[in-house]
Amino acid sequence: MTEFKPPLEDMNFLLRNVFKVENLWGDIPALAESVDADTAEAILEEAGKLASGLIAPLNRSGDEEGAVWNDGAVTTPTGFKEAFSTFAEGGWGGLCGDPEYGGMGMPKMLGVLFDEMMYAANSSFTLYPTLTSGACLALNAHGSDELKNTYLPNLYAGRWSASMCLTEPHSGTDLGLIRTKAVPNEEGSFDISGTKIFITGGEHDLNENIIHLVLAKLPDAAPGARGISLFLVPKVNVENDQLTTPNNVSCGSIEHKMGIKASATCVMNFDQAKGYLVGEAGKGLACMFTMMNYERLSIGIQGIGCGEMAYQGAAEYAKERLQSKGVGPLRDKSKDADPIVVHGDVRRMLLTARANNEGSRAFALYIAKQLDVAKYSDNSEDVAKANSLVALLTPVAKAFFTDLGLESTIHGQQVYGGHGYIREWGMEQLVRDVRIAQIYEGTNGIQALDLIGRKVAMNQGSDYEVFSQEINAYITQFNSSELANNQRLAPMFAKLQQAITSLDALTKLILSRASDGNELNGNAVDYLNAFGYASFAYMWCMTSVAVVNAQQDSDNPYLENKLRVAQFFFDRLLPKQQAYTSAIEAGVSSMMAMPNDMF
Repeated sequence: MTEFKPPLEDMNFLLRNVFKVENLWGDIPALAESVDADTAEAILEEAGKLASGLIAPLNRSGDEEGAVWNDGAVTTPTGFKEAFSTFAEGGWGGLCGDPEYGGMGMPKMLGVLFDEMMYAANSSFTLYPTLTSGACLALNAHGSDELKNTYLPNLYAGRWSASMCLTEPHSGTDLGLIRTKAVPNEEGSFDISGTKIFITGGEHDLNENIIHLVLAKLPDAAPGARGISLFLVPKVNVENDQLTTPNNVSCGSIEHKMGIKASATCVMNFDQAKGYLVGEAGKGLACMFTMMNYERLSIGIQGIGCGEMAYQGAAEYAKERLQSKGVGPLRDKSKDADPIVVHGDVRRMLLTARANNEGSRAFALYIAKQLDVAKYSDNSEDVAKANSLVALLTPVAKAFFTDLGLESTIHGQQVYGGHGYIREWGMEQLVRDVRIAQIYEGTNGIQALDLIGRKVAMNQGSDYEVFSQEINAYITQFNSSELANNQRLAPMFAKLQQAITSLDALTKLILSRASDGNELNGNAVDYLNAFGYASFAYMWCMTSVAVVNAQQDSDNPYLENKLRVAQFFFDRLLPKQQAYTSAIEAGVSSMMAMPNDMF
């Protein structure tokens, strides 16, 4: 099984050369005081050591052993508890946390790169602290000062963990149907009763307390989603910052799953458990979506991490596995067989996975940049633009990154041939582990509906216009620059112009059909994919410009190889956008013509 090698060179190049964080962070006082590019590079190096040296070695054994439920208690696989203790002692749980409560206050741009390395190393392990980070975000944004002072320091420090309790046996995407009740009691808290399913990290043995954020309805709640409130329900009650008695919270069972087997996916029962209101009554969904949007970007990054790990293993294997003779200059005439990396189809799979991973990494950083600007900038126009882009692009990130993550892991498995189907090589586990990322935190179909319905049609494309105008302005700037005649960059920018022009026209077509719900529903996924490939074209143009500029002072092979991957993307992957466009243009009449009983 391949050892994980953190892609630090690519990460640091993106930070320093593409997104120019030295200037970006330096212009935002709240960040200039806490981080610069050198600090970020040092943190990423230490994070890489943690991921590759401590967390990755537990991945296969954790999959084989799995989380185990026994009479309400969940035991994580051998080594997980000790690794989590080391993780917590290093302060990694508070990397992007609020310094007022013990967090490190690092920007989200650093956080997404840290998350990617952790997911690449071990998706199951990473889910435990990731849910905690999301809960901290929601609590910090909506909780009372008392709740924040009591819970945030312990969550950031890793002494306590958190879970997100939304789904019920009869209520998945339609949260308006939830039945969990919250009844006010004489103490000023609430008695929470109900059952939640598919709760990641709802029970485990990694630390001493688990804080559940639970959606429930008050007795006089309005019907549907408007009546949902959010409550903090600890596994063990807390008084005067000390753990006291167990709360009436229990784990009824854990799920037996296709993948992420070391992550405990729990059925949680609340039997008049003591809970505390977070935010305003009836505003629970708005509070929870602070956490959900964080988790959706994080789960998108799970796709990147698994895809990166699959690429690393497949590339290493392809350079060692001898099979058949190559054609042309790559052929080694002195040997009876060449390594399979010389064969065109193998190179197609490897380059597809690599372009997917590196394009996703850049786009994740771009979205994280918007999150940082929205959170830290004191420029109101910049904040407004960043918030528009975050709203627009979060569903794209979750769905597109995870779809490509599965594609990349399958390509990696295919490169191994029959060995890819065998457990010992690790490829089949990556395929199984990444598959859930397309399903949880809102299925990718739901993400596509969110994009096309709420983020485009509902506001007549106003958020989309912010993104489109930025890309078109960037193209105009390039065309008037000294690089406009560069023989490698000019064709890329011409294809970017085609891609955004096509997406502009497609968005107008979508808006013209928006009154037909079937058009939105039936075309949502294709629209998201067309959007994703155009966005990646933007990322690859920005990256390629940075490479060409860097080559003036360096002959580092990394730079030339980066341009080669970019060229592959524009030649072989970006054309997929037109296939999705053609499908949408055809409409949904053939899709909706079949009678229900014929399926």
